Amino acid sequence: MSTQAASNQLLEAVRRFLAEPKRLLIDGEWVEPADGRRFDDPDPSTGETIVAVAHAGEQDVDRAVRAARRAFEERRWHGPPPAQRQRILTRIAELIEEHADELAQIESLDGGKPIALAKRVDVRLAAEHFRYFAGWPTKIEGATLPVSLPNMHCYTRREPVGVCAQIIPWNFPLLMAAWKIAPALAAGCTVVLKPAEQTPLSALRLGELCLEAGVPPGVVNVLTGAGDTGAALVEHPLVAKIAFTGSTAVGREIGAKAGRALKRVTLELGGKSPNVILPDADLERAIKGSFQAIYYNTGQVCTAGSRLFVHKSQFDEVVARLAEQARAAKVGPGLDPSTQIGPLVSREQEQRVRSYIERGVSEGAELVAGGDGQKPIEGGYYVAPTLFVSERDDITIAREEIFGPVLVALPYEDLEEVARRANATEYGLAAGVWTRDVSKAHRMAELLEAGDVYVNIWGPSDPAAPFGGVKASGIGREHGREGLEAYLETKTVWVNLA
Repeated sequence: MSTQAASNQLLEAVRRFLAEPKRLLIDGEWVEPADGRRFDDPDPSTGETIVAVAHAGEQDVDRAVRAARRAFEERRWHGPPPAQRQRILTRIAELIEEHADELAQIESLDGGKPIALAKRVDVRLAAEHFRYFAGWPTKIEGATLPVSLPNMHCYTRREPVGVCAQIIPWNFPLLMAAWKIAPALAAGCTVVLKPAEQTPLSALRLGELCLEAGVPPGVVNVLTGAGDTGAALVEHPLVAKIAFTGSTAVGREIGAKAGRALKRVTLELGGKSPNVILPDADLERAIKGSFQAIYYNTGQVCTAGSRLFVHKSQFDEVVARLAEQARAAKVGPGLDPSTQIGPLVSREQEQRVRSYIERGVSEGAELVAGGDGQKPIEGGYYVAPTLFVSERDDITIAREEIFGPVLVALPYEDLEEVARRANATEYGLAAGVWTRDVSKAHRMAELLEAGDVYVNIWGPSDPAAPFGGVKASGIGREHGREGLEAYLETKTVWVNLA
């Protein structure tokens, strides 16, 4: 699909949204950055600029955080009855669904994501998260405590933590914004959201929808910018809670800063997830699921099943069938409805992934699909689905997170061996196992060191199910009751009745 063809199929609403340079959302108003800085936001399918976007500096960060703090102190959001928060969160979900086609195009254009995937996964689940958390404001409750002191009435209150800094990645920008904003608003917090500089557009459109739904000024603020914007946000003294999804390296820095300032923090970080096919598995189902586990969203997924362990008796067959599927996959622009594998998000990410492919070859891994150095399509940031096989777990591509369409297949002999090898990584975000044996399924779920374990499926998600990692893959959980409680403080009240 040509650049012109892609442009011609954009909805009129998307054209209007992109017609002018994008501004910052601060205190319910769309404002220019204080120092006038902007950056160009490119379409990864072509490399051409989509629109210029405001680059928030320290002054903008301070203004946004103070607006959020003022909204919190004035109880604009958590002061009214909880049913009001419920109604507005439900309305946000409805608006996302009403604008589904528009949001899917924005997401596809900005991040290169296949348009069908953007609508089926990103937009749909974003609405589901707001609808799920809309049910929580009327159910946040404390408890009356049977303390031992006589004539004492002791009870707890669950209260919002305050201003929350929320920093999201570029691989699922709309969905990650929903993951962060929905529970924070349900708890009664105010937020300052900082989307990734590679994909700022859907967060800005979501900000518009929040205002349309009736979110009061200052409760949701959106700051676009680069790493300096996020750093200023993390370090602001009025921020009470930090929620970050992104690389482990940046997560370590944020965790260290939060620790020094004694700020609450949740971190959803990287992964090098093992995917294990046991000999008794439904092989057809396992191969199909393993293909999706790594090549879904062009491999730009923190839970990507990038290390595939296959029993040596089935290894050659599984590798051959996966290689055949990889070669047949349709690589193309995100807005092309026939595209299965879109471009990587940026030129920098393309170069990073290609460097890992070169490293795999130089360290002796056998390349069986993709990775020939030739772009499937010129103009954008494309890398073909790539498959390596190796007898060694210690090569770079089997140890480090690549965040691209690169799979390493590794043979094994027995269950205890594969569990040990699967866990031999600093990461612990997700793991998968394919088997017909329910006993082995539960045994592997116990042995694997991961925040999520998938059995005969890869990567299901639901707003009610906690999500997060262990080891270097993060701290805390998102989604469900645990995700909500990350935005709540417990206050104990003692009343002497004597």
